[in-house]
Amino acid sequence: MSSILRVAVVGHTNTGKTSLLRTLARDVAFGEVSDSAGTTRHVEGLRLMADGRPAVELFDTPGMEDAIALLEFVDALVAAGERLDGPARIERFLATPDAPGRFEQEAKVLRQMLASDAALYVVDARDPVLPKHRDELELLAGCARPLLPVLNFVASADARVDDWRAALARLNLHAVVSFDTVAPALEGERELFETLATLMHSHRPALQRLIDARAHEADERRLAARRLVAELLLELAARRDRVGDASDVALAAAVARLRDAVRQREQACVDALLRLYRFRPDDARADELPLTDGRWDDDLFNPETLRQMGIRLSTGVAAGAAAGVGIDLMTGGLTLGAAAALGAVAGGLWQTFGHYGERIAARLRGHRELTVDDAILRLVALRQYQLLGALEGRGHAALLPIDVRGEQAVADEVAEAWREGALPYVLEKARAHPEWAVSGGATARGLNEGGEGDDDGREAALAELVERLH
Repeated sequence: MSSILRVAVVGHTNTGKTSLLRTLARDVAFGEVSDSAGTTRHVEGLRLMADGRPAVELFDTPGMEDAIALLEFVDALVAAGERLDGPARIERFLATPDAPGRFEQEAKVLRQMLASDAALYVVDARDPVLPKHRDELELLAGCARPLLPVLNFVASADARVDDWRAALARLNLHAVVSFDTVAPALEGERELFETLATLMHSHRPALQRLIDARAHEADERRLAARRLVAELLLELAARRDRVGDASDVALAAAVARLRDAVRQREQACVDALLRLYRFRPDDARADELPLTDGRWDDDLFNPETLRQMGIRLSTGVAAGAAAGVGIDLMTGGLTLGAAAALGAVAGGLWQTFGHYGERIAARLRGHRELTVDDAILRLVALRQYQLLGALEGRGHAALLPIDVRGEQAVADEVAEAWREGALPYVLEKARAHPEWAVSGGATARGLNEGGEGDDDGREAALAELVERLH
């Protein structure tokens, strides 16, 4: 027996064997996955690592296509009165000319079974239980290796989970796991490895090491994801664009630039999250997110999008007119004459009031400032929650783009808090710190240029927001 657990992944053709390996390895590029039968024609292997050491080797095998005829052929190889155990029967078959010929695919499967310590028998739970499946299992059992059935596609409304569990129990296979390779349950992977450990006691330490490592990786991945979202929200809240020209044309151009910058910054966060979860850019393009052709849709600033998410725009005229862009009018009540009279002391306001003094001074000089409206911050937060929920429940074998409908991926209390509750105080605080819009990280580019340091304050704010996003 190898020091590394060697596991063959076997089953009827087109049941999702390659899909299982993709999801367990978190590798969308492993093998070839399609709806056509018999896609895998050769044995391919991969290793699952734990703490830098190999824990399990998995071997993808071709689908078994003609088990009924093969079982009859194997039975005919045994002479009357001859007593051969299962492995001897399989070895005799593999020595015949028909093994590399008529039964080439099945021979590859059985040869890998004999070279492995155990096997995962992948079942498409949507299929009815047929005689060919029973014959497959009899042939595989003849290899005398522990066999763990894995019910795939159990999330489908057409799944026949109870029928399969009953049929497998009649074949003395009582250890069965459900693992949907397209939409795996959060604890599905742990259940699979724990059940396998009960069948392979000598490899239990390595499997437990793998389970623990995977759990730690998942926690670290979620923390990194929350930080990416926190950076996005903090930078949007801190964004402050000054418009020196007070004309309507200049203001409209500045609003357009801000919108584009916000879209690009949100897209950068989406791309970073997809990379973090080891998905491709094309894996998130469903309109329901809403995404279009792999890019976040421009309806981020459409009031109808906000309405559908249950978010109301600010009551201010500027927010309604600019559809998500707030205009700072904190000194808007001053007459031009009063502003001119106060101009002489504008410079002193910086020393007295810090950031706010500088802003008031700029306003007195006729400048305007654009910010990202609270409603847009709420919408962006909810969209990121939706995306994270979709990524957490997505297998790496999924062929269709991420499909999030409504708010199924956002807990009710979370959605309600971001719709109606007060924004986290740290985002309100960020309004007074435009330098926080400049990120020092490589994964996210800030929006404001030329911001000064205050790295400690920004990091503390990020930590606070990450905790709020928990």
